[in-house]
This record gives sequence, C-alpha cells and structure tokens, in this order.
Amino acid sequence: MAMPPPACPRRLLPLSLGLFQGALLLFFTLFVTYDKPSAQAEDANLMANQLYGIFPFFQDIQVMLVVGLGLLLAFLPRYGLSALTHNFLLLNFSTQWALVLQGLLHHLHHGQVHLDLRNLLTAEFAAVTVLISVGAVLGRASPCQLLVVAACEVPIYLASEWAIVTRLGVLDVGGTITIHVFSCYFGLGVSKALFGAAQWPVHPKETPTPRSDLLSLVGMLILWVFWPSFVAVLCQPGDVQRRAILNTLLAMSASAVTTVVASSLLERDGKLSPSHLQNGSLAGGVAIGAVADMAVPPVAALALGSLSAVACVLGFRFLTPFLARKLTLHDQCGIHNLHGLPGILGAAASAVAILVASEDTRFSQTSPMGGNASEVAGGWWGDREAGGQALCQAAGLAVAIGGSLLAGLLAGVVIRLPCLARPPERLCFDDSLYFKIEDQVGSSEPGGTTEEGALALKEQV
Repeated sequence: MAMPPPACPRRLLPLSLGLFQGALLLFFTLFVTYDKPSAQAEDANLMANQLYGIFPFFQDIQVMLVVGLGLLLAFLPRYGLSALTHNFLLLNFSTQWALVLQGLLHHLHHGQVHLDLRNLLTAEFAAVTVLISVGAVLGRASPCQLLVVAACEVPIYLASEWAIVTRLGVLDVGGTITIHVFSCYFGLGVSKALFGAAQWPVHPKETPTPRSDLLSLVGMLILWVFWPSFVAVLCQPGDVQRRAILNTLLAMSASAVTTVVASSLLERDGKLSPSHLQNGSLAGGVAIGAVADMAVPPVAALALGSLSAVACVLGFRFLTPFLARKLTLHDQCGIHNLHGLPGILGAAASAVAILVASEDTRFSQTSPMGGNASEVAGGWWGDREAGGQALCQAAGLAVAIGGSLLAGLLAGVVIRLPCLARPPERLCFDDSLYFKIEDQVGSSEPGGTTEEGALALKEQV
C-alpha cells in the first residue's frame, strides 16, 4: 500500500526562500556597499544628471516587468493570481541572485561590491530571461520548480552574455539575441525535458475567457507603451538614444497594424484572435533591439516590425501546432512565436544592416550587461571588415540558441526531481492549488474548488 507523501514538501517553498533571503542578508552585510558620492561638485552634478537620465527609464522597465508582463500572462482564466504572483516572485528572486553573481564577477573591489542603479538595472535584465522562459511551462510547473529554473538560468545567462557580447563583440543593444533568443530556447529546453515525449491534450481550465483575454490585452498595451525605454536605457545619451527610441516606436507601430491585418486574413470570418494581438503587437519590439541604435532608415524599422508581426502570427497559427504534433514540444505562452522567431529575424537584420552600412557610419553599442561593445570591439567593429562583424552576429545567434537549448534541457532534468514534483494534471492552471480563495471557502460542490484544494494538500505538490 502506497504511503502518502511526507509533510515536508509543503514547506519547501517558504524554507528555501527563507534560506535564500537569509544568505543574501549575510552576503550584503559582509560584502555590499553603495558607491560613494564624489567630493567634487562637478562630479556630483554629473552623477545627478546620470541618475535623472536613467531613473525614468528604470521606472518604465519596472512597470513593464511587474504590471505589463504579469497581466500578459493572465490569459488563463483560473490562474491569474498565480501568474501575477509567480512573475513578481521570480523577478525579485532572480534580480537578487543576479546582483550577487554580477557583484562577484564584475564589481568586486578590495573585498567590497559597489552597488549603484545601473548594477540593479542590468540584474533585472538577467531576471527578464527567467520571466520569459517560464512562459513555456506556465500553469504546469510548481513554484519550487520555477525557482530552480531561475537559479539555474541566471548564471548561464551571464556566461552566455559574456561570450556573445564581450568575446564575440556582437552588437545587440536591445537584447534581441542575448535576452529574447536566449530565454526562448532555454524555456523550450526546460519544457522538452520536463514533459518528455508525452502528448498534452487541451486542459479544460486552459481555454481563455473574454475576461482573462482582456487582462492579457491590457498587459500587452502596458508593455507596448514602455518598450522603447527597455531598448534605449543603456544607449549613450544623445543622438544614439534618440535613434533607438524612434526606431523602436516605428517598429512596434508597424507590428501592431500588421498583426491586425495578418490575424484577420488568417481567420475565415475575418475576426481577430486575442492571442495574436497580445503577442504580435510586441514582436516588433523584440526584433528591433539588435538594430535599434544603428543608422538604418525609418523604412527599415517599419519593415522589420511588419515582418516580425507576420512571423509571430504565422507561428501561432501553424508552427506551434506543428511542433506540438511532431516534436511533442509544449509551449504554453507561445514564447517561440513572440521571442524566438522575431529574435532570429532581428539578428538576421543586424547582419544585413552591417553589410549595407556605409564606411563612415559609426555606432555606440551598449550591451545589456552595461559593457560598451564599441570599446570591446575597438570602435564600431574594430579591425574587422563588415563581413566579419556580420559573421559574428550569426555566431552570436548560434551560441544563444545552442547554448540555451542545451542548458534548458539540463535544467529541465533537474526540476524533474521527486521533491520538486509538478502538480497533477487535473489540478494544473488553478489558483486554488496555491492560494486561499476567500469567496470559495464555503463551497461544498462535489469536485469543486474546496475538494481540489484538499486534494492538493494531500498530494503535497
């Protein structure tokens, strides 16, 4: 006779988070300090100008990640609380973990890690990769599994970003390759390893409702409004930053219009698909990141935005069902359509832009980790010919896809450990598994939420 699971897994999440926060408090006590302000008035004024220049962008990105992305994931009708809360938890966990790793690797001086707003911003970029990746397994993975994914992904992202930007000298100001492509294929690797070759039929709680689709659409609108800040925040102030903002706005405007056209044409009755709108309208922002600060003509930004929207919509309509059927690849949020396909398109566009650029064109490229790629590469692409830099762009894309996919497969194997067991299939996509739902406390319907909650406690997921 099988014995019921022990009571300890129920406490695994608070215990692990408590130990992590306690270790972080000790680390900050011993090693972390703030940057000291300059004693010279001129330098103090310069620091103030830098702060006021970056903080509005930082606030925009906070709204994107906490509110916009959280609501975008709320398309599952009975999983909204979990989607928002887990997104918020992973953002904070991953940011703090990235601060520790970045501090030890890049900002350790005389035994002290010097912390400033820029360090926090680049740590949040590392956290973004986690928030994107977990979209592939949203609703079918437990919070403990998601935290393990975050713990594994952040150091791998830092290593990947170093290899792509610092070693290869890839130009990617908006994180098209280093963030979007990397996180997409890491998440798909996790999904493939976690779910294996099993076919997953549509879950009865998986189908969006008009209310949940509306919440997700609001999230898309918030992301759409603030996306130029995400792309331009680490650009050099002045003309380069202005160019990045303009190119991003043009690309996203084109992707929004093209999404409506493509979605309507693909449906026999001409109606729009909410999932197409929620994702295709953002595809231009993903693709433009690799070329946003380059001196490309405005028509190029518009064209890239339109092409990325078409790729995203076609991916939802044809590619996702094909991959699920032929490769048994589970992608709950369609991250391959929003981040993978437009990311590949943007990487290809960056290589083309480099090849056709005039000889006197120069770019000031800043990497998501804060390093200046123009300094790393020595000018725009240093001693390389345009063809050599274009090959580096392609090599960076290959490293991002291959490295993240392999690392994601390994991380997926790790989270299959029995102590991190995922929820049983019939309890997936349900907030009652993780939250005390006050308006359902008195429910006593057979098979209702209370019964499912009791089963969840019994199974200790």
